[in-house]
Amino acid sequence: QVQLVESGGGLVQAGGSLRLSCAASGRTFSSYSMGWFRRTPGKEREFVSAISSRGGSTYYADSVKGRFTISRDNAKKMVYLQMNSLKADDTAVYYCAAASKNGPVATILLYDYWGQGTQVTVSS
Repeated sequence: QVQLVESGGGLVQAGGSLRLSCAASGRTFSSYSMGWFRRTPGKEREFVSAISSRGGSTYYADSVKGRFTISRDNAKKMVYLQMNSLKADDTAVYYCAAASKNGPVATILLYDYWGQGTQVTVSS
């Protein structure tokens, strides 16, 4: 069992930065691939970024590539999403997720556990 708690969201002006954090509980955190997704009202939850269990591989949606950076600290059971050059289109609730299986990282169904989400609002 893994519990995930996101933090770090808030209101920021376009062009600014935020760093989201995801704190995980559970003994086997280092065996999970981790992902970040986001959802805006009226839209499906969409993939943002993912990182393999040991951090050796990272993945990004085209819309955030070059602006966002995912990282993890297995000793602290933390996952981070550094978001730079934020745009109004990045406004969403951001969710952290954990996957115990291998598979296409952008697929929502791959993930076993989800956090409650943290709101990011980018003003233009």
